[in-house]
Amino acid sequence: MHVAIDPHAPAPPPGQDELPSEDGQPMDTPRHRAQMNLLIESISDAWRERRDFYVGGDMFVYFSELQSRGQDFRGPDFFIVLDTDGDRIRKSWVAWQEGGRLPDIVIELLSESTREMDHGEKKRIYERIWRTRFYVLYDPDTHALEGFELVRGEYVPISADARGDLSIASVGLALGVREGTYQRGGGSWLRWIDESGVVLPSVAERASAAEARACEAEARIAELEARLRAIG
Repeated sequence: MHVAIDPHAPAPPPGQDELPSEDGQPMDTPRHRAQMNLLIESISDAWRERRDFYVGGDMFVYFSELQSRGQDFRGPDFFIVLDTDGDRIRKSWVAWQEGGRLPDIVIELLSESTREMDHGEKKRIYERIWRTRFYVLYDPDTHALEGFELVRGEYVPISADARGDLSIASVGLALGVREGTYQRGGGSWLRWIDESGVVLPSVAERASAAEARACEAEARIAELEARLRAIG
């Protein structure tokens, strides 16, 4: 059967394979890149048994056809979408291919070149268009941390607790600055923190802790065997 095609019909929205997936601009510093990777790695590892979330960083999030056809908007440094298929491979997050879903949490890493945009235009988009519930801004150089929660359609500052941490209720976690080492870089890092106050470890930290526990168990067994031989 021949189907006539209307030449005046609007073109269908492009798919992710037709859209740019990155802007070609590197993160401001290696420290910014490492910080982004730490946030992604630690929560992905903590939730490694789950399949109902998607976490991304420094990648485009397409939320309108206008944007896809030329509007310049760089993606967030870190974002999470909850209640979605986490196993799908994506080059970009394309809202019209995701049932209209957009990030539930966004984190931007501040720098001199992005500070004004992150506090201005991006905040406006996340609040009024994306309706992102939690928006957090962190400066890897000064370690300043601030966050906002969407309440009745407007961003309200999140009050820090006694440790300076910000509660992110939608994931049952907090974000706070802690001393540590990641990718051979020491100092203060923005970390995910669980309800008991424990930092979600990186893969290397989890492996190191497991190795330490194994060594302690071997030492206890060796001590017990020595005592038994002494008794015998």
